[in-house]
Amino acid sequence: DIPATFFCCALALERNPQVGPEIVRRGHEVFGHGYRWEEYFKMDRDAEREAIRKAVESIKRTTGERPLGWYTRYGPSVNTRELVVEEGGLLYDSNAYNDDLPYYAQVSGKKWLVVPYSLEVNDTKFWRGGMTSPSDFYESMRDSFDLLYSEGATHPKMMSVGLHCRIAGRPARAAALRRFLEYAGELPRVWFTRRIDIARWWLQ
Repeated sequence: DIPATFFCCALALERNPQVGPEIVRRGHEVFGHGYRWEEYFKMDRDAEREAIRKAVESIKRTTGERPLGWYTRYGPSVNTRELVVEEGGLLYDSNAYNDDLPYYAQVSGKKWLVVPYSLEVNDTKFWRGGMTSPSDFYESMRDSFDLLYSEGATHPKMMSVGLHCRIAGRPARAAALRRFLEYAGELPRVWFTRRIDIARWWLQ
């Protein structure tokens, strides 16, 4: 019952055609995450422009919805943000780890919305180090949430929880996630939402 943002690799949706429409049917956000696992920072400007265009068109075709946000796999190039703005139709990007709240950047003379991402509460720590047990996962989510919730008494706070089916989709880890969602959901004025909803709220 919690709406989520799916960072979608376009080729993965092409190869699993039942997935894209189901993401949309369930009310989740389809978010651009490249055409395939490519290192955009190694591409020249024209090659990256074409990769972004190809990904957007593919995701639109496989899901029926155009992605409105963008997050480049392996990190952006020096051209990524300008090319995302140039592509048109996108409202924001998440190619940043530098803040807890959305902010505006100047891109090609225009005000552009950045909704930062975070690896602080991310299940990749099971693979990269930092978490060894589901209890670690739960405590990381809970402690991050508790501090942000406390600070949220005076001004908004945003918390990203990064999940991967192949990592968090294990019974004990999934149980830790459910436990956290139940914990946070019992408190007032907590908004579980998609990144596009945060972006739209900020733009308004």
